[in-house]
Amino acid sequence: MTTPSESTLRHKATAPKKLSFGVYVCSTSRYQATVRKEEVEDVSGSLIENLLRSAGHSVLFKRIIPDDQKAIAESVKEALENPHLDAVIYSGGTGIALSDVTIETVTPFLEKTLPGFGEIFRRISYDEAGSAAVLSRAVAGVARGKVFYCLPGSPDAARLAVERLILPETPHIVRHARE
Repeated sequence: MTTPSESTLRHKATAPKKLSFGVYVCSTSRYQATVRKEEVEDVSGSLIENLLRSAGHSVLFKRIIPDDQKAIAESVKEALENPHLDAVIYSGGTGIALSDVTIETVTPFLEKTLPGFGEIFRRISYDEAGSAAVLSRAVAGVARGKVFYCLPGSPDAARLAVERLILPETPHIVRHARE
């Protein structure tokens, strides 16, 4: 691991320390279960929420939505209009099945993408899980001073992304996105 530059260290030192996150879990089956008032096990969403809170950040909401372009687009608009939100994490719907539309729906809203996020995520996923990492389409970007992350729906992927990339860099990204 390399040592960050002085410039990076200065930027991180002046970045916000506590952020407000929103979490959307994109899963049609889980969403339908919530509509039927069934108890839903949401391992990845709960894991993401717990990791963020444990790091001292707030989670303004965690919602389960269907893996549906209209629902996802509405959630992005909702996030963009929320003045209290700093970052949004989407979990699920990033695979290669026809029903996986999170990436296609979120990315048109992004003003700038952060290709390094997906590249590094796939690299560290490869180190942990092997060649299946090529199936990941994880992406990140910024819009209106907010950071958006789209992650695979597995708990292992959620933990990896949040612990290794999102927690260490989101304050730094927010600082730059708001300049």
